[in-house]
Amino acid sequence: MSEKLKIGITVGDINGVGLEVVIKSLMDNRVLEFFTPIVYGNTKVASFHRKAIGVQDFSFQVINTAEQANVKRANMINCWQEDVKITLGEQNETGGKYAFLSLERATEDLLAGGIDALVTAPINKSNIQQEGFSFPGHTEYLQKKAESSDVLMFMIADELRVGVVTGHVPVKEIAANITEEAILAKLRLMKQSLIKDFWIQKPKIAVLGLNPHAGDNGLIGTEDEQIIRPAIEKANEEGIFCFGPYPADGFFSANAYTKFDGILAMYHDQGLIPFKHIASRKGVNFTAGLPFVRTSPDHGTGYDIAGQNLAAHESFLEAIFSALHIVQRRREQGELTTNPLAFRRLSKDRD
Repeated sequence: MSEKLKIGITVGDINGVGLEVVIKSLMDNRVLEFFTPIVYGNTKVASFHRKAIGVQDFSFQVINTAEQANVKRANMINCWQEDVKITLGEQNETGGKYAFLSLERATEDLLAGGIDALVTAPINKSNIQQEGFSFPGHTEYLQKKAESSDVLMFMIADELRVGVVTGHVPVKEIAANITEEAILAKLRLMKQSLIKDFWIQKPKIAVLGLNPHAGDNGLIGTEDEQIIRPAIEKANEEGIFCFGPYPADGFFSANAYTKFDGILAMYHDQGLIPFKHIASRKGVNFTAGLPFVRTSPDHGTGYDIAGQNLAAHESFLEAIFSALHIVQRRREQGELTTNPLAFRRLSKDRD
């Protein structure tokens, strides 16, 4: 593409490893050949983190709006002006307050078309709860802002792609949320994303069972036979090429995942534990089903290693380039944007 994409980046919890992995991802100037980064945070907070991990030859270009971004620099928009007390490794209201200010400003620019994609650094799902944010996580907040009817948490790493039917749901409520309709909705989203975002024309999808041994023909729970299998049959009738339900333990231990383009797990840990093990620090969380592109690294705030220069940035860098590639794929298919606000802005510019 002739014009570099603008990738918006949030800083996450300022007491965690978010800014550390952001700085490590952007300090190599070679990455600036591929995109223009715009970080939503505060330069004083960034400087604190930079010094904490011993990075000297790096700084952000301060800008006021995304339109002012310097294509040759890592840019930062100051989302607050007041001094902030940073307590590395501590979970407190301060970390949540400023994580939300960063996310809120970046989302505003994303919806207005000021940035082309969003990469979010980790938040703490507890301390970020406040007025304006009463969601289990980034995914649900962005779904609400985008007014999307449904989304899919889609973990990606090279050829491994794992989605979940139930995301941030307590374990005791999982079974009640496993319905034919929910499974079908996620399978539709997964197929659409595999075609549009990953250019797989006829994706092959594996569906995992809910119970041990996928229910063992009803001996260990009935959901697999009475809910999951009928949903798979209906999905195939719709033209979704899917198989299962497979017992999750054997599916991953036998490397069966290598034979499929996408895997639909029934709940969060069933899919994410094997994914993170296989991805080995290069996993990316992609939210499929949104009218814009959002990714994040597959790790959390890392309070235990914050400020110690121990945080690996590979996953964050993968998240940036995954966002970049997905936007490019969508645009090369003729979808310049699916964001109505940005579309109106672009149309006005052409006039």
